[in-house]
Parts: sequence; C-alpha cells; structure tokens
Amino acid sequence: MVWCLFPDRESAEAAATELVTSGLAACANILGPATSIYCWQGQVTHAAEVPLLCKTAAGNGAELAVRLAALHPYDLPAISWWHAECAPAVADWAAGS
Repeated sequence: MVWCLFPDRESAEAAATELVTSGLAACANILGPATSIYCWQGQVTHAAEVPLLCKTAAGNGAELAVRLAALHPYDLPAISWWHAECAPAVADWAAGS
C-alpha cells in the first residue's frame, strides 16, 4: 500500500492513472477531501488535500513511491508505504498488474 496527499483531485487522478497504466499500481483509490494541518517553512498551514491510496505487489512500494514523487506537484510530497496482509487472490491480482 502506498499513501500520499495531493493538492487537488485532478493531480491525484493524473498520478493514479499513470501508476495504474504503467503497471506499478494494480489499483488507485482517490478518497474524499481531507483537511491537513502541518508545519511548512516555519508556518502552521491548513490545507484541503486529496488522499491517494495505491495497491501494488509486495516489494514494489519503494519503486512506486519514486515514480509518485516524480509525478507529484509538491516540492516535498509526504509518501508512505507499508506491507498489508490480504487474501491470496488479491495478492496474486496485484502482482499481475
């Protein structure tokens, strides 16, 4: 699973489409708007952002994250990835993307 927030739905959808089309992600879920509160360049910032959650084959998280960072409009996108347990059939499907 790979997680990242985007500034708007359009940029999240463009990245998701590229990741699925390239085969790095088996699926990308664009979630509803989120309110993010964070410190950036010494200022506390409140921003509306759009979460993107990608499903990928085991071991592909780092590669997907590198590609996602290249597609992302932020200077420093906060990209996280982790291993998630799933049904064997789902793991096989993700590995075949």
